[in-house]
Amino acid sequence: MIRTARLLLRRARPTDLEPLHAVLSHPGAMRYWSHRAHDDITQSLGYLQGLMEDRPDSFDLVIEHQGRCIGKAGMWRAPDFGYILHPDHWGKGLAFEALSAILPELARHRPHLPKLTAEIDPRNLASGRLLEKLGFTHLRTEEKNFLYGGWEWCDSAYYERDLP
Repeated sequence: MIRTARLLLRRARPTDLEPLHAVLSHPGAMRYWSHRAHDDITQSLGYLQGLMEDRPDSFDLVIEHQGRCIGKAGMWRAPDFGYILHPDHWGKGLAFEALSAILPELARHRPHLPKLTAEIDPRNLASGRLLEKLGFTHLRTEEKNFLYGGWEWCDSAYYERDLP
């Protein structure tokens, strides 16, 4: 568990299902994610169950703001780093606050891990700026290498940073 000025970053729990589904079913939140918005809460339940698993290659935490889950952040599978927030919470510095707190804890809990990587849709300019603010370096962009939702070819931008 990690506390910041405005957030609690913690392991996922069953009561996070409905608020997490609100994030994962939101088309705006999922626009640049690896798959389309969830149509059914059972999809979100499967995702939540994965978040609740204790895996040695993962360090993924729920972002809680004012007592409610508003997203998740961390390393879902070493060394892949990322986050997602409900759009109601965009533009308030909460992602930066969460990720800034997670990075040193991640380095402490996974000392064998030399680097983190992140992959984003380059149209997601805010995420690119956030990664760079967190010390990630843009390595390359590949064109039309990801088929989103089975119908749209998208580009991918790849980032990397050393763990302190």
